[in-house]
Amino acid sequence: MQTLTQSPLDPGFVQNPYPFYDRVRQGGPFVMWHEYKMPVSARAAVVTMALRDRRLGREAPPEMARPAPAHLEAFYAVERHSMLELEAPRHTRLRKLVAKAFTSARIAALAPEIAALTHRLIDAMPEGGGDLLEHVAKPLPVIVIARLLGVPESDAPQLLAWSNAMVQMYQARREDSHEREAANAAQEFTDYLDALIARRRKAPGEDLLSVLIAAEEDGSHLSRDELISTVILLLNAGHEATVHSLGNGVKTLIEQDISPIWLTPERIDGTLEEILRFDPPLHLFTRWLYEDVEFQGQVMRAGSQVGLLLAGANRDPAGWVEPEVFDPARPIRTNFAFGAGAHFCIGAPLARLEMRIALPILFERLPALSLTRKPRYADLYHFHGLERLDLRY
Repeated sequence: MQTLTQSPLDPGFVQNPYPFYDRVRQGGPFVMWHEYKMPVSARAAVVTMALRDRRLGREAPPEMARPAPAHLEAFYAVERHSMLELEAPRHTRLRKLVAKAFTSARIAALAPEIAALTHRLIDAMPEGGGDLLEHVAKPLPVIVIARLLGVPESDAPQLLAWSNAMVQMYQARREDSHEREAANAAQEFTDYLDALIARRRKAPGEDLLSVLIAAEEDGSHLSRDELISTVILLLNAGHEATVHSLGNGVKTLIEQDISPIWLTPERIDGTLEEILRFDPPLHLFTRWLYEDVEFQGQVMRAGSQVGLLLAGANRDPAGWVEPEVFDPARPIRTNFAFGAGAHFCIGAPLARLEMRIALPILFERLPALSLTRKPRYADLYHFHGLERLDLRY
């Protein structure tokens, strides 16, 4: 297996990781990424198989499991009950219970609120120009989630602060200080939700948290720990992905000088999928192998962990014609921005709805949108999103 070297903290890589993904793809079904000491793939066919094959999963095999460091116990207490980190049968049970509450009808019913909130946030932007991330992309999804869960909107900034601290655990630049911030945030978030769940049990409402508490599958309900982990996952994963997708999308639409016609109701879905394909919010997702598995002639051994370069697979020439070109007119084909298989992002419909509503409103309300400075991506890998997006309008 070929070995490639590329620091995920290198400024050039942070700004444009796609040339490295091309090297990975050309190197074989999998190559060894030296800095991660992990085989990775950027081939669409391999990534599709790895995401869908049940011989691979998120949960570490028992022989590879490691005890949580004492200073991170609060963080891993949440992770132990997260759907994202579990496999069948626990994952199946949790996913079914959450799906009963997080329905397509419940999500679709949010459309008028999302539109009104988008208008409100645009109204509050500084006159003449400002940072779109700070004023629209960050508050929009966290306020939507807060309302959905029945959390006071005034608490949204605190939820956002906890979320930002916790997702540092998934970033390549993770240091001891980040770990302690994540653990503290996990404990505070847990305490907050513990009290909120207790109130909802006594006085349920129409909010998602009340519905999650009441959800039942074969006589089973979500436990207190599962409820807390599920709510935190919905906020952290959903918020992070939507912020980056909105920011990256607006940047791309402006830089590519895309006509507003591509944001009309007839064309918005194709444009949205091309945004997610072209510059997705999450670039690396890992899987454990539970058996030996062959990928395009290359055998990966049981007990190993592999990295799936979602953004690299999204630009595989075997899957898309001229994949380096942003083309909202290309035929819609499933991309990897939200994963695939059993762990396909359960919040993807909400993220898509927020983007489908917010992007047309933004460009209709602010037709003269332009960049005031060249956008820079933040040092967030495995995530991929901007530091800020300064615009004039």
